[in-house]
Amino acid sequence: MAFLSVQRLLELRLARANERWARQAGAVEYGRGHYPLFFILHPTWMLFTLLEGRKSGGRVSWPMLALFVLAQPLRYWVIRTLGRYWNTRILIVPGGKRVTGGPFRLLPHPNYAVVALEIAAAPLSVGAWRTALVYTVLNAALLVLVRLPAENAALRQYRADLNSAEEGRSTAS
Repeated sequence: MAFLSVQRLLELRLARANERWARQAGAVEYGRGHYPLFFILHPTWMLFTLLEGRKSGGRVSWPMLALFVLAQPLRYWVIRTLGRYWNTRILIVPGGKRVTGGPFRLLPHPNYAVVALEIAAAPLSVGAWRTALVYTVLNAALLVLVRLPAENAALRQYRADLNSAEEGRSTAS
């Protein structure tokens, strides 16, 4: 659990640095209202994984632990592919291009797939099956009902703004 906590804190630090860069580049944030839900979901998931894992007697499921460990290179592949654009917020940088390389060739939202895998595998690796079940459902609901619609709306708005700007340039010529 210490590894997971340190990992998430370091990633938040990176996200904040990327956020500063994006905002300096004129980024617009979308979905700000739901952002605190992630700060409830992830720490409580880690806490309940720890508590239920201890209660289960500390037995380790090696296949689930291996699955969690194998997810880590995928996480860093996503972060590396996105570079400065990787963030925990929905920030649209003017002039930015949609990333289609790396894991994005295979999945439209690979980071969410990795997080879903972690949210199930980490608790299951320590016998916390209730935590795995509850947080898998909560994470899926948050993604499907809130986060992905907010991201898709942000991208639609960005494309509409680009099209309007292009139309404005073509009528002015």
